[in-house]
Amino acid sequence: MTSMTPSRQSSLREGLLLACGRVTLAIAAVLLASTVLIMLYGVVMRYVLGGAPIWVDELTRYLIIASVMLAIGVVWAEGAHMRVALLERRLPPRMATALIHYQWWLTLVLMAGATWMTWHYAMSASMFRTMGLGVSRSVPMLSMPIGFALITVQVLLHGPRPLTSPTLEIAPDEEVDESATHDDRTGGPRS
Repeated sequence: MTSMTPSRQSSLREGLLLACGRVTLAIAAVLLASTVLIMLYGVVMRYVLGGAPIWVDELTRYLIIASVMLAIGVVWAEGAHMRVALLERRLPPRMATALIHYQWWLTLVLMAGATWMTWHYAMSASMFRTMGLGVSRSVPMLSMPIGFALITVQVLLHGPRPLTSPTLEIAPDEEVDESATHDDRTGGPRS
């Protein structure tokens, strides 16, 4: 059996991270599109036909939470969330590396802990039923441990390396066109 080189391991991890991100974003997009359709159904039922079913509000709430929980891991892995990376840029390389490793471990531990806690919370709610849908409350609550588990997997696949930070490119001020501000007839500024 041959051992994988570090570059092959890295490319395999990157491929898995990319595939996981695409799948979770696709599922989140389907859930969000379903939410919009269900909300439109509720609006039509309420304002055209006189009354919407009670389950519309409840289902849309659960679908929005599920879509966010699925998409948040991809947002983290791409560095698209709001964060301050000032220290990572300003510290000497050794300290910046130590800070990046600390952040990675902290994120990993918190997400794994959140997975465990929300799993137990979802299971403890299994004896209760939702008001509108009439299903066990643990069914919609499972979006939390599933989402946190996906974030944990994505953190593991990303590894302890800097997150990309999208930067805003500020264009230099455009030069003012003198002819646009100068009146040719009077020789002075335009009014």
